[in-house]
Amino acid sequence: MSNSHPLRPLASVSEIDHIHLLSEQLGALVLGEEYSDVTFVVEGKRFPAHRVILAARCHYFRALLYGGMKESQPQAEVRLEETRAEAFSMLLNYLYTGRASLSSAREEVLLDFLGLAHRYGLQPLEDSTSEFLRTVLHTNNVCLVFDVASLYSLSALSAACCAYMDRHGPEVLNSDGFLQLSKTALLTVVKRDSFAASEKEIFQALSRWCRHHEEGADTQEVMSAVRLPLMTLTEMLNVVRPSGLLSPDDLLDAIKTRSESRNMDLNYRGMLIPEENIATMKYGAQVMKGELKSALLDGDTQNYDLDHGFSRHPIEDDGRAGIQVKLGQSSIINHVRLLLWDRDSR
Repeated sequence: MSNSHPLRPLASVSEIDHIHLLSEQLGALVLGEEYSDVTFVVEGKRFPAHRVILAARCHYFRALLYGGMKESQPQAEVRLEETRAEAFSMLLNYLYTGRASLSSAREEVLLDFLGLAHRYGLQPLEDSTSEFLRTVLHTNNVCLVFDVASLYSLSALSAACCAYMDRHGPEVLNSDGFLQLSKTALLTVVKRDSFAASEKEIFQALSRWCRHHEEGADTQEVMSAVRLPLMTLTEMLNVVRPSGLLSPDDLLDAIKTRSESRNMDLNYRGMLIPEENIATMKYGAQVMKGELKSALLDGDTQNYDLDHGFSRHPIEDDGRAGIQVKLGQSSIINHVRLLLWDRDSR
């Protein structure tokens, strides 16, 4: 008897997926003269391409190559200004294959590549490149990446750069990349409360930036980012005053503010994480003095006994013994709460 039921193959073989072959075969056309009908000229280099592939992959090229302008003509040559050849070559390879090797690209090429993804509206590519850049931030490149992220309004990448700079403020201030920041990006960085570096270091770094950008630098606006009242009188007189970058009135006002304000009212820098206990291992805190160190920072205020949940320490007359906690980074603390071992409310 014949079986009238349709064939029902296993799910693993019922769907054909040869995307890798498609990618490889289209990739073989990259930079090939065969079948090409448009040529891009970038930094004097010629890039033959296939307009139908570019149009299918990118709305920008669809409008450019099929919009009725001169670029729509057969065998047209399209000159792309303000574009780097190496980055454009990476872009073409991505448009043909859907692949891009980011780890092998030089940093400046990678940032140009990100710029092209932004310019041509390739959102998935822009997101993936931004995500990769967040994983390779270091002191020497974070300022350059932040400048580009600010230019293209890439909020997630900008936030990652700022978080990195907050944790490595002094090193960033002394890096060559800091001198290359645009004025807008520079002020965004140093005006943030969470940019935790000494005011003296910030002043000296901004002084170097002003000298580096001597022509067209608005020194007064840049120097307004310095929180003078946070500096000591010695620093104001021996470091700031000789520079001539701030007026005597500015210094006198700062001295007046410092002398008349309560210490806690000064506009200090440091991380502020609302409603969070920052004296925990989650935020990198360490117990420098005190017993049962891990229990002291576990954040558990409900369950503890003689063996865990608090730190025992002697109280000496000289004041040298006690509990000492080192926070993971400079922070703004609004209150300190101590839980006594017997839950006494003192």
